[in-house]
Amino acid sequence: MVNRVLICNRGEIAVRIIRACRDLGLESVQVYSSADRDSLAVQLADQAVHIGPGPVARSYTNIPAILYAAAKSGADAVHPGCGFVSEDPVFAASCRNVGLTFVGPAAEHIALMGDKVAARAAMRAAGVPVLPGSDGTVDSLGDAVTVGAEIGFPLIVKAVAGGGGRGIAVVHQAEDLPLAYETTRSAARTLFGDDRVYLERYLPAARHIEVQILADGHGTVLHLGERDCSVQRRHQKLVEESPSPALDPGLRERLCAAAVAGARDIGYVSAGTFEFLVAPDGAAYFMEMNTRLQVEHPITEVRTGIDIVAWMIRIAAGERLDLTQSDVRFEGHSIEARINAEDVDRDWAGSTGRLHGLRMPAGPGVRVDSHLYDGYVVPPFYDSLLAKVVTHGATREEALRRLDRALAEYRSAGVTTNVGFHRRLLRHPGFRSGDYQLGVVESVLAEPSPGEDAHSEDHEIHTERTESHV
Repeated sequence: MVNRVLICNRGEIAVRIIRACRDLGLESVQVYSSADRDSLAVQLADQAVHIGPGPVARSYTNIPAILYAAAKSGADAVHPGCGFVSEDPVFAASCRNVGLTFVGPAAEHIALMGDKVAARAAMRAAGVPVLPGSDGTVDSLGDAVTVGAEIGFPLIVKAVAGGGGRGIAVVHQAEDLPLAYETTRSAARTLFGDDRVYLERYLPAARHIEVQILADGHGTVLHLGERDCSVQRRHQKLVEESPSPALDPGLRERLCAAAVAGARDIGYVSAGTFEFLVAPDGAAYFMEMNTRLQVEHPITEVRTGIDIVAWMIRIAAGERLDLTQSDVRFEGHSIEARINAEDVDRDWAGSTGRLHGLRMPAGPGVRVDSHLYDGYVVPPFYDSLLAKVVTHGATREEALRRLDRALAEYRSAGVTTNVGFHRRLLRHPGFRSGDYQLGVVESVLAEPSPGEDAHSEDHEIHTERTESHV
């Protein structure tokens, strides 16, 4: 039984969880830092508890402060959202130890899949294909050179505790391996407090495909289809779509079956995501599993009509999934663009400031998940995500047209965003056709900028309005 959910996250994902709680008839408690005192999540939640100053180490990843807020507010469950402590097995175990329901998987599963070497071994044992790579950690430069020669180049050096695109280095030739090995270990030590690394083959022209699963505590494991996340900059996702235009029905079925088999084999419970790399020849390999809610979950929700956040809470409360795999329906095509506070022309540098003149897109086939409001101050302490613009259509072409229309409607001043880049991407022939790989962002940036200022939403909207009168 769950009655009151504490949300230990911020931004758009906190707002999303608050709304799910409200839909389920549950009370919500929002924790917040000093920098988020005036946030939309604080305004919408039934209660709000201050847990510390802006820096995440003193607020959103401060486990004692979060547990104190839960006790103070009378919460009986905790939803970690994504990022921060969402994949911290110590936090999940701490919640369990003080009698709080953790809305997510067991701490043991977070620890297992958070250790990339152990995750590879677990998936290999489950019959899920994994990339050729080292059998375990590579603990010396000498071992790295030996294993690298066996795997071949290009390869990738990965931190065992890494994730979200952090703690990895691509090595194209043998002479670059020593520097990549040492710098990745150093970065991993700083970022994760764990400098163990391993090696995998690198697939430069691959697609990044992930499969969403839902599993309850009564033995039911479902997949909710795949998402194509190949539009990335520096291993950070920018655009996701579902279904993937790169998969044929047979490959799609094999990937979804592999994800279900992997989750079932380890006894996983809650929402989770299996990530795969798919080579141009159709060979697919397990990359990692995210044991949390995924940022891009809305595109799956709009295609299936299944509320993933609500089901995470219901499963944590002990409920049984009330549908089977054959009940899951996939309708049309959905696509998401992440509007970030960043300046593409300044090497994706972050942007902060007070927003004004805000106008969010709307209309048929458009969903916007965001925490913005006019006058909101984008603080410097957190990631740059401002809004997720999701469009849905009967076909991919219709979803793309609606996304272009939605991005044209978006307007804000005071903070630089990547909206202009997204509209350039939508005009890129490779992306438009669906025939693109992980390097598509670099391809877009390498092309001459269109005649208009890509960052001037005002100009683009004016142009379209003028043309409509011709």
